[in-house]
Amino acid sequence: MSEYEKPKVKSIERTADRFLGSDIFEAESRALPPRNGTGVHHEPGRDIPVYHRCEVLVVGGGPSGTAAAYAAARAGADVVLLERYNHLGGLSTGGLVIWIDRMTDWEGKQIIRGFAEDVLDRFPKEGVAGPERQHWGSRDPELAAHWGLRTAAFHGIVAWSPTIDPERLKLISQEMLLEAGVRLVFHSWAALPIVQDGRVAGVIFESKSGRQALMADVVVDATGDGDIFARAGAEFENDIEEGDVHHSMNTAFMLGGVDMKRWLNFRRYEPEAFAEFMKKGREALGFFQTPYVSWRNNIALFLGPRQSGLSALDVDDMTEVEIRSHRFMLRHCEFFKAHAPGFENTYMLQSAPQLGVRHTQRLKGVARIERGQWTAGVPFADEVGVSPSVSPKFPVISVPYGALVPKKLDGLLACGRHVSCDANSHGFLREIPQCWLTGQAAGAAAALAAKTGVQPRAVDIATLQKTLRAQGVFIREPAATPVRQTEPVVTSG
Repeated sequence: MSEYEKPKVKSIERTADRFLGSDIFEAESRALPPRNGTGVHHEPGRDIPVYHRCEVLVVGGGPSGTAAAYAAARAGADVVLLERYNHLGGLSTGGLVIWIDRMTDWEGKQIIRGFAEDVLDRFPKEGVAGPERQHWGSRDPELAAHWGLRTAAFHGIVAWSPTIDPERLKLISQEMLLEAGVRLVFHSWAALPIVQDGRVAGVIFESKSGRQALMADVVVDATGDGDIFARAGAEFENDIEEGDVHHSMNTAFMLGGVDMKRWLNFRRYEPEAFAEFMKKGREALGFFQTPYVSWRNNIALFLGPRQSGLSALDVDDMTEVEIRSHRFMLRHCEFFKAHAPGFENTYMLQSAPQLGVRHTQRLKGVARIERGQWTAGVPFADEVGVSPSVSPKFPVISVPYGALVPKKLDGLLACGRHVSCDANSHGFLREIPQCWLTGQAAGAAAALAAKTGVQPRAVDIATLQKTLRAQGVFIREPAATPVRQTEPVVTSG
């Protein structure tokens, strides 16, 4: 191992609260030297041309932003989506997180629906891999063992959790939004929110066309990091255990020329040889990551190694992760080619152009999804969607509209991995299906707010729920005594 790479490996165990077990690590040295900037540079004031005015502006075209723009347009709003890359889908495309996590409850019923169904139903058969519908919820040991190796069975239960072709998702997402009438603005980075009298009225963005302004009645922050609401002065949280997998970063990559069926048979049917392989890998590399399946047998997906102790809000830390990750890709390719059954002819196919970020900042909202609510299973009065729970011992989890609404800031809604929740709940709310869920809710609500001339916090909940149900979202009727946003949460025993 080289001098610049001396990782300290930690292992995060799989539990009911931490459902994604993984090795994560820190390196003792960094590839980048310290920066030497000092002082300040004064930027003179200037007039900024207005690029466009709209009813709903969605900042960020990842899973939540795509769903938000689609929902807002379907609800009748004039929508603009601003995206810094050249495609939609965010981590599910540019980040190569092509494993779409569970959308079914523990009985096999699909509960994350709406946009999730609309987008996946457009895939051709060769673009998506996962269990047949009749197997969702199956507890058959053979089926669960088969799909467990293919990221579609958990706790011995088969789930709807497919892997997808990222290029198909880019194209399908783009066409869905264009058909809905959304104006797409690619290659543009939102730099600052425009705040007027405590209300976000648009954003200033940078592109090859220079600095311009986008004005909107309602802005949806779908940046994933809360860039807009944090810079606009909204309250937020960033507490999370640094050694937790949900805090770590990586650049995903894919290796081609593999035989995944052969690899999976080796892993399942030769446990002693597999254990020896893992030991050899950790000894040789210091860090190690086994592959996930993709939508094709000849492509292997690596969602790591996951690196802790670095911030996705620090440009030097982000650069450090990229440098390390590309080195990891080469070393993993070489090791697997030399030692792993099914990888004899493998080669480096693609590294993700988008950094794999799991956590930075979370909104402090009108409501908050917390670990203590997991055992209740009671719909919030303002429920806008339902998430699968992390374990069969918990019922499904109600997602309240208040978790998307800032405590004080007007003119803005938040969706995606930075919604209002505690660190434990963030572990599943950051997943792609949950981002689709909260994005669709934010988009529909933003459209209603713009159309009725009210602030997002004043949107009529019954009308919002009716709108979402019309778009195919699964929302339950309130309980006899529904949980309200302002009531104390139910604590677990």
